[in-house]
Amino acid sequence: MQETDTAPRDCDVLVIGGGPAGSTVSTLLARQGHRVVLLDKDHHPRFHIGESLLPANMPLLDRLGVGDAVRAIGMLKPGAEFVSPQHSHTQTYYFADAWDKSMPTAYQVKRADFDHLLLRNAAEQGVEVHEGTLARELRWAADGQRVASVVSSDAQGRSTEWRPRFLVDASGRDTFLAGRLKTKEKNPDHNSAAVYAHFRGARRHEGQDAGNITIFWFEHGWFWFIPLSDGATSVGMVTWPYHMKTRGGRELMDFLLDNIRHCPPLAERLAGAQPATPAEATGNYSYRSTLSHGAGFLLLGDAYAFIDPVFSSGVWLAMSSAEIGARTVDTCLREPARAAQAQRRIDRHMRHGPREFSWFIYRMTNPTMRGFFMDPHNPLRMKEALLSVLAGDLFGRTPIWPSLWAFKGLYLAVNLGNPLRSWRAWRQRRRNIRPTASASASSSA
Repeated sequence: MQETDTAPRDCDVLVIGGGPAGSTVSTLLARQGHRVVLLDKDHHPRFHIGESLLPANMPLLDRLGVGDAVRAIGMLKPGAEFVSPQHSHTQTYYFADAWDKSMPTAYQVKRADFDHLLLRNAAEQGVEVHEGTLARELRWAADGQRVASVVSSDAQGRSTEWRPRFLVDASGRDTFLAGRLKTKEKNPDHNSAAVYAHFRGARRHEGQDAGNITIFWFEHGWFWFIPLSDGATSVGMVTWPYHMKTRGGRELMDFLLDNIRHCPPLAERLAGAQPATPAEATGNYSYRSTLSHGAGFLLLGDAYAFIDPVFSSGVWLAMSSAEIGARTVDTCLREPARAAQAQRRIDRHMRHGPREFSWFIYRMTNPTMRGFFMDPHNPLRMKEALLSVLAGDLFGRTPIWPSLWAFKGLYLAVNLGNPLRSWRAWRQRRRNIRPTASASASSSA
């Protein structure tokens, strides 16, 4: 039997989730003088994937007061390397060559350390943090529109009822609100799963390229290779449902290693390396909620949408949404007359990032797009604009959009000039993303 607190507890803002989005929005709201309570189901530090940051992350981390601490625990990441089985060369993009030269590098981080650092910073800024505490029940006000309370349970079985003036869902892939509101939708244009682990002894590049992320295309999807500062390397495979089905009864690690062997450039980098963690899998990779906000609540980061991580966009999208989310919540609480305007603004922000990244993600397996990535040119500053996307520079005033529109127009023209190849690529993609009966079960084991 659970022990229940006798009296509900009031707060200005209740944040569900202690990842990058939750810690960021909590810190910023606490600075603005709000009483903020954060609930996280885990105890930190805890393992998590999504270790590759973007250059656009760094100014925000500095504004949070943790930039130097992140640099101290991170592996310097000057760029991103792409390796294609259809090309005899590799292609490396350096963030210093992007349109805005003020964000030349990013960092690779162990998420256990990174998330713990952000959460500890939130607590130091005045956030009331409860780890090992699961938000399990949502109660609505009599009008059925506003959140009345949230009931949580801690590791000792104690149950607490929280009555916030505003609720922020930063629960990540648990999608606390979207699941209960039935607004979560699988992305019909992208359907994949990931299998991943950390390795010791992987071969890294020399010099300044030692910390670059490498993306390896292979027949059934792509791999990431992320060097970390403690000597470990994060390796993951993102693949299609039909291929997950071929796992059969094999152990996840065996399945991952078998696929690595079928990607010779990656196998060479991992020759002699040994797994340092068990293999894990995540299925149903891409989704979004049909709404980002409501009366007195807001969805941030992965609680709203998750897209294929080929461009390492997840942490940046989560934290950028949290920064504008903090402004939105502050406006809703202090100036209710401006709440609708503030919520429309964050809704545009939440949709903009995933949409712009997804345009490229959906086309990454197309031979035209792969050719553009592997043999880049810079007419009308198209390469610089593309690098700005890779750097996460989507929300500022950098004038990249005319060049990106020109890039998209060129992509369309090349495809129209090769109709048979384009049709074959489209047909193959439709086959790739088609759900299978057993792939979901295989990926979640």
